[in-house]
Amino acid sequence: MRFLFKTDYEQDIQLAKHSGYIWSYGALLLAVLIVPFFLEEYYVGQMTQLYIMAIAGVGLMLLAGYTGLISLGHAAFFGIGAYTEAVLTGNGLALPFMDEPIVFSFFLSFPLAGIFAAIAGIAIGIPALRLVGIYLAIATFAFAIIIEEILSRWESVTNGYSGLLVESIYFGDFELTDGTPFYYLCLGVLIAVILFSLNLLRSPTGRAMMAVRDSEISAQSMGVNLAKTKTIAFALSAGITGLAGALFAHKLGFLSPESFTVLQSLELLVLVVVGGLGSMHGAVFGALFVLALPQGLAILKDYLPTQIAEVPGIEPLLFGLILVLIIIFEPLGIYGRWLKVKLYFQMFPLYKKATFKRQKSYMKSERLR
Repeated sequence: MRFLFKTDYEQDIQLAKHSGYIWSYGALLLAVLIVPFFLEEYYVGQMTQLYIMAIAGVGLMLLAGYTGLISLGHAAFFGIGAYTEAVLTGNGLALPFMDEPIVFSFFLSFPLAGIFAAIAGIAIGIPALRLVGIYLAIATFAFAIIIEEILSRWESVTNGYSGLLVESIYFGDFELTDGTPFYYLCLGVLIAVILFSLNLLRSPTGRAMMAVRDSEISAQSMGVNLAKTKTIAFALSAGITGLAGALFAHKLGFLSPESFTVLQSLELLVLVVVGGLGSMHGAVFGALFVLALPQGLAILKDYLPTQIAEVPGIEPLLFGLILVLIIIFEPLGIYGRWLKVKLYFQMFPLYKKATFKRQKSYMKSERLR
C-alpha cells in the first residue's frame, strides 16, 4: 500500500503521481521500443495498427469520455484525414492561380489532414450544440453517411469506388512507410497525442470539458461557456482522429470508401466503451481489444465443432455476446477491471467486497431536467 502526502497544489496536476509511475511507464516504453527486434514483420504490422486505432480512440475519448458527447460519426473524420493525406501527397492541391498542383511532403500534409478534420468537426459541432444524448448520436450518424457518400461520388478527387493509391513516405532517400520505421512513426505520434491530451485535461479547457460531462447545468452556473467548450471538444477530437486516418492511409496504401463506413464509427465507439470511458488507458486497452478479439475468435473456430464453426455470422455473434457481457458485468471497461484487480492486491487481505458497489446518485441540478 502506497500513501501519497501532498504538500503543494502542483502535485495535483503532475503527470507522474509518484516514482512508481516513472519506473512502470519507463519499462513499458522500453518494451515497445525493442519490439521490432524480437517480433516477426506480421506482428510488428499488427502493433502498428494497434497504435493507429489507439490514436483514433484518444480522439473519441476526449469527446465521449471527457466531454460526455456521444458520436457515431467519427469514421467520417477518420476518412477525411485519410483522403486528405492521400490527395495532398499524391495528386496534390490545385490552386486557381497556379498551373501545376502543389504536392506536399508528409511533414506538411500530415498536420493539414488533422486541420481539415478539425474544421469538419467544427462544422458538425456548431449545429449540434443544442443536441444531447441520442439526438446528438443521430446527428453525427447522419454526418457519417453524408461524408461516406461524398467520398464515393466525388470521383474527381477521391476516385470513387475505383480507389485511390497512397504515396509512400520518404525522408530523403529513406522510406518511412516500410515496416519498422513506420512502426516508430506511429508510436511517436501516439505518445505525442497522449501527452497533449493529458496536458489539455489539466488545463482550464480540459476541466471545463469534464464539468460539461458531469453536469451541463452546474458547469454553466460556474461560468463555463457550453457552446465554446463543446465546439473545442469536437474540433480537437476530430483533428486527432484525422491524424489517425492519415497514418491509416499509409498503412493500407490504397483507399476506398468501404473502409470508412458507419460500422467503423461503431467500432470506435465500442473501443472507448469497452476500454473504459474517461481514461486514456481505456483508449489503448480498447484498441487492443478491438484488434485482438477477431484474431482470438479465428483461433477459437479451429477448436469448435465443424457444425458450429462453419455457421455464417458466428464471429459477429460471438463478438456481440462478449460486448454485451462486458457492458453488463464491467461497465467501467477493461481499465476499470484493472483498477479493481490492482486495488485488491494492494489492500489484501483487508480488501472489502463492497468497495466498488455501485450506487445511484444524482446532483440536485440534474433533478431539474
